[in-house]
Amino acid sequence: MTGMTAARSPLAPSDRPRLSLRERKKIKTREGIRAAMYALAEEQGYDATTVEQIAERAEVSPSTVFRYFPTKEDIVLTDEFDPIMAEELRHRPSGEPWMDSVRHIMRRALRLTELEDPAVLKMRARLMVEVPAVRSRMMETMSVTGRMLCQAVAERTGLDPESLEVRVFAMSLVGGLMEVTLYWAEHDHADDLPDLIERALDVIEKGLPAENG
Repeated sequence: MTGMTAARSPLAPSDRPRLSLRERKKIKTREGIRAAMYALAEEQGYDATTVEQIAERAEVSPSTVFRYFPTKEDIVLTDEFDPIMAEELRHRPSGEPWMDSVRHIMRRALRLTELEDPAVLKMRARLMVEVPAVRSRMMETMSVTGRMLCQAVAERTGLDPESLEVRVFAMSLVGGLMEVTLYWAEHDHADDLPDLIERALDVIEKGLPAENG
């Protein structure tokens, strides 16, 4: 059996402040909890894996697990990328076309995912499809990511983050990317993930194709 590892923490660009020791320790703890959960889920299945087992494998207390991840499902769904992507979006050139900025940060996100064990990426996507609790929690947490994106959009455009237009755009993007993940898993990861994301962004930018195929 091939062991799984959690994502290594993505590195911020060199022109940004380095993370403090405390933040680096927090990321290391989160990574350890994720690695424990993925290893246990691979060994015995997600539903059979308890928070107590995850804590023991990660050598932390159950209360520490819950401090970093409010639910077991959040261990699957939460990563370090959302804040980094929002920060990247804020630092794109002000005159850059909006969808060019979005494509840039998505390509950066894909480069960051290359730091992960490919088996982890596939397991995460599969759990989103196969485990109702993970799927339900994913729907709940979409709003958190969407609000983060709304704020980044507002800072770049000067629009009201609570405006209908900004909220619709942000949630369309978040929902579209969620569907990419589900589609990828439902089709046994046969498609190239970067190609699927580019297709999704094309739909968001240009609308549906004129005809099938």
